[in-house]
Amino acid sequence: MDGPHGAAVSAEDFGLKGPRGWAFQGVGFSAAPGTLVAVEGPSGSGRTCLLLALTGRMRATSGHAEVGGERLPGRLAAVRRFSALGPVPGVSELDPSLTVAEHLRERALLQRRFGASPRALLRSRAARAATSRATVDTALEAAGLDLAALPKAERTSVRDLERLEALRLSVALALTGRPRLLAVDDTDLKLSPTERSQAWELLRALAAAGTTVLAVCSEAPEDTLTVHTRPAAGAPGPAGRTTTEKETADAIAEAGRA
Repeated sequence: MDGPHGAAVSAEDFGLKGPRGWAFQGVGFSAAPGTLVAVEGPSGSGRTCLLLALTGRMRATSGHAEVGGERLPGRLAAVRRFSALGPVPGVSELDPSLTVAEHLRERALLQRRFGASPRALLRSRAARAATSRATVDTALEAAGLDLAALPKAERTSVRDLERLEALRLSVALALTGRPRLLAVDDTDLKLSPTERSQAWELLRALAAAGTTVLAVCSEAPEDTLTVHTRPAAGAPGPAGRTTTEKETADAIAEAGRA
């Protein structure tokens, strides 16, 4: 897959504070286009909020970041136009009641409706459908998802997918928009060591093809640019607790999500 020119990503003293304290704070790093960036930290340390803030889905409350030449937190909509989310719980989850084919068909229709250029809309319906099929096939190949290997091929329900297969499907759906920046949450969650290695191999390949990748994980591979998140010191929640998943959810509600 010929990838797009990736987006450079940098942050300086980047943070997001919700009603119960800091979701993340003091994040700083710089990544060149086409870099695989691992966002490492324990659950509840603001990893997901950082992912959403860097892709223009949440508004940070301190510091700044620059993504693809667009400055955050001001240019949220501009960053959303060239970034895409893979699996993010509560934001871009797969629907377990749908089949793989239904997910792909829905995404292709949305891409044709909202992601195509005005000139593309002037083409015949057959030509647009052929382009959509080619785009989906290319995304599936890049994500390493072989539909023929699934239990019922493309008619397989999402609930019947293995965890790694579901991750590949989510990534394929995101890639249909040819994003310059791809964000993936919980990259290594519920994966065996072998599956974990395969997941990182996928993300490395996407970065090597030109897409900048942000990947949340509990343990980053040694060959990645790693950004660490931790529960913010000195910002306890009720009863002296540090940031938890509840605080992360509250921060999402407070900051707003596009």
